[in-house]
Amino acid sequence: MADRCAAMYAEKKAEQVLQEQLHLAAAPQVGIHGFPFLTQVLDKHLERVDVTVPHVAADRVSLAKVHASARDIRLTGNLPSDIRGAVVGNLEGEVLLSFDDMNRELAASQVKFSRRDDSTIGADGRITVAGQELRVRAQAQLRLVDNRELSTDVDGMSLDIPGIATYRPGRGRGLTLHRETAERISRDAARVKAMLSVPAVVDRLGVPQEAVAEALEDDEKLHRMTGTPRFVEQLTHVNLVDVVVDHPWLLSRIGIDPKLINGLIHMRPPELSDRLSFSFSLPKEVRELQLRGVQVGEDGIRVSLSGLELAVGRSGS
Repeated sequence: MADRCAAMYAEKKAEQVLQEQLHLAAAPQVGIHGFPFLTQVLDKHLERVDVTVPHVAADRVSLAKVHASARDIRLTGNLPSDIRGAVVGNLEGEVLLSFDDMNRELAASQVKFSRRDDSTIGADGRITVAGQELRVRAQAQLRLVDNRELSTDVDGMSLDIPGIATYRPGRGRGLTLHRETAERISRDAARVKAMLSVPAVVDRLGVPQEAVAEALEDDEKLHRMTGTPRFVEQLTHVNLVDVVVDHPWLLSRIGIDPKLINGLIHMRPPELSDRLSFSFSLPKEVRELQLRGVQVGEDGIRVSLSGLELAVGRSGS
């Protein structure tokens, strides 16, 4: 009984020291293993100590949990009355960044994060751009920086304007029409003529210029050219991003709000990706710790950590 009470007292003191030294918002949970505890103290050596920190700041997200097991702990100080600190011979642990936390804190529950593969997460939901609610899809590649920081590279982003078009920012950016829009244009002679009057659109459709010139002069030929499923399909694959920049009038002529499209096209990619990016760095107080590997699971992102000869408290003898 006395041995267990002494262990519980030591656990509580260790929690206080760790919270103070690492500037933690919440007290960690410390569990000391091995029996008898007092004999280990007199020997100035603990077999194993488990530490769980429930919440650690990680850029814009709170980490759900950090769990670590320390082994070969050498105690320092005037034992048993005054334990000044310890040196941890070996520490292995794991950081969990849960999708629940990311969904709640990064995107106000409008965007859901999920696993794509072992090193990639996906984002799917809605965000507001230029006053319009858009469907967003993206993926984030996870990487370690100098074994001290977990970072993300957001790419593969697309923004869907419901029933109108899809915009993809960044490198290889594009603006493509939804099928509903392409069908409306193909059925409206004025709209389809507006599109076919732009040579860049004709080139991308792969339609001979001579045939287009004839169709623009003859509505019957125009209907035969544009009234087929193949034409609609071709129209949904034409990248209009630079076309509408060079011919801003075209949007209004084909029935699309130019303010929304122009707002999207002129928005810098970081303005979008920053909404979905995050990072985590190890506290500077534990320089001996290193992040080792990243694994994406169904519940979130897990990062393994390890360290050797970690000093805790006042480690002098």
